[in-house]
Amino acid sequence: MAASVSLSIKDVPPEVADALRARAAQNHRSIQGELMAILEEAVRPARNRGFDPDRLIRMAAALDLKSSESSVDLIRKMRDSR
Repeated sequence: MAASVSLSIKDVPPEVADALRARAAQNHRSIQGELMAILEEAVRPARNRGFDPDRLIRMAAALDLKSSESSVDLIRKMRDSR
């Protein structure tokens, strides 16, 4: 197995650093851990990514998306509209 490589990113804009810090906190990771997760996701072959409901939930939470209906009500409405 090859030795680990250290990477460095220079001149990161403050707003990007702040967003990364917030994303790391939301995912209960250090900034280093969050950067590693981002890199691993970016280089993983698309066929291995698959459907990730946890990722969708995190994205919805990050966007502060709220549903006005429960999933049960939504499913009933869709069913009854047929």
